Parts: sequence; C-alpha cells; structure tokens
Amino acid sequence: MNEYFSGKKLYGDDFNLKQIKEWYDDEKEGYSQLKGDYEVYSYHEINKIHGYSKIKKIKIFDKVLSIGGATGEELIPIINKINEIFIIEPSKKLRKNNLMNKKIKYISPSSKGNLKFKNNTFDLITCFGTLHHIPNVSYVLKEMSKVVKKNGYILLREPIVSMGDWRKPRIGLTKRERGIPENILDKIIKENSLKIVSKRKIMFPLLRRLNYKNKKAGNNVLFVYFDYLISKLFFWNNKYHSTNFYQKLRPQSIFYVLKKN
Repeated sequence: MNEYFSGKKLYGDDFNLKQIKEWYDDEKEGYSQLKGDYEVYSYHEINKIHGYSKIKKIKIFDKVLSIGGATGEELIPIINKINEIFIIEPSKKLRKNNLMNKKIKYISPSSKGNLKFKNNTFDLITCFGTLHHIPNVSYVLKEMSKVVKKNGYILLREPIVSMGDWRKPRIGLTKRERGIPENILDKIIKENSLKIVSKRKIMFPLLRRLNYKNKKAGNNVLFVYFDYLISKLFFWNNKYHSTNFYQKLRPQSIFYVLKKN
C-alpha cells in the first residue's frame, strides 16, 4: 500500500471489472446515506470564483453534463445560459424533476464508467467532488474528454489528499472515497490533450472544516478569497497522506478549468 499512500499510484485506478463493480455498489447511495436529505449546497461561490468566472464570456451552453451532480444545484450560477441539462447520478434519492423550471435528464452511470453519448456532444461538463468516489478515474476522465465538444470546457474540483486511511471507517466520509494525487490528475489531463486554462489549489484544512460545519461559508465571497490566499501560501506542501499535524497544513483540493482543443 506504500505506493498508494505515497501518491505514486492511485488506489482503485488499476482495479478489474469485478472490483470496480463492488466499489460502485458501495458508493451508489453512500453520499445519500451519509447526508440524509440533500443539504444546502455550500460551494456556489467556490465554483463561481474558481470555475464559472473563467468561462463567463460564453453566452449559451446548448448541452451541459453534470457528473454526479445530484439535484443539479451546482449549475444554478449559469442556469439561464443552459438549454439542456444532463446529470449522471447513481443515487435515486438525490434526484429531482427540474432545476428552476428546466427539466433535468438523468442517466444512471455504468459501473465501468462508460459515458453513453456521442463524441463531441457537450459544451460544458462539470464534475465537482465526484471522481474521488470512483475507482477508475483515468478511464472516466478519458470518457469525459471524448464527449465534450472541441473548444468545450470541463470544470473539475477534487480533493488531492488521501482523506485518511480509506481501509478504515472514517467519520463523515463514505466507505470508498479517497483523494486523487495532484501529479496523477495532471498526468491524466495531459494524456487526454486537455488544456489547463486555470488550476488553483484551495480548501485549506481549517477553512475546509469551517465550510463543513457552516454551510454558508463556501457561499461567501470573502471566505473563498481568504481560503485561496492561505492555500497559495502553502501550495508547496504536496504531501498526499499526512501522518502528523504539520503535514496537514496544505490545501486539500484543486480546481481545474480545462478546455478541449
């Protein structure tokens, strides 16, 4: 396990189909069981400042795909720009018929990770805090790069720390989730010929804890900018799996704005 905890390899990315299916079954309702009823969405300003602000010049998104988007709340900041909404969501409990009077088309994911759309279908794909619940991350990102249009965008936000020892039960986390090392995300992005428009490390641990306890924090502009500033001061700390207090003093997530050339 040392190669996984060191961040040299991503646990789960080399699993066989049987192992992937077992993982999928464990995570299918993991978040809904953890949270109960879907709570107030607490990442609006985080998504706007680090993501949507980078593509604000685009006036209309004909088709938008949200990976693991649940009720679609993450799309509210750009809802008036979207013609069609598609959401890939395994949970039956975290779905609703429409978002601000726009119909949502739900698709249940394939456990393998196939995205059953034609290539070059979507103007925008959002994937916020979903990939770290998936074993075969490189395969799913490759599928995302296929179905996004040329000159289309992928907004990606994921934890880049281990989130503790995933072999043991952890308070407030699902059974299988684990963070994705930054170097591995960079490698997968490069392999799929996606251009990095913006890359920001965010969610310093003390501020992340505040956001977890106070659901309004991630929707507060001052909080988001302060978090970004503190995270920049500790950007050099790339420790994936921390074993002491000082190793934990680093940004825990990363936000990419990616463009398909």
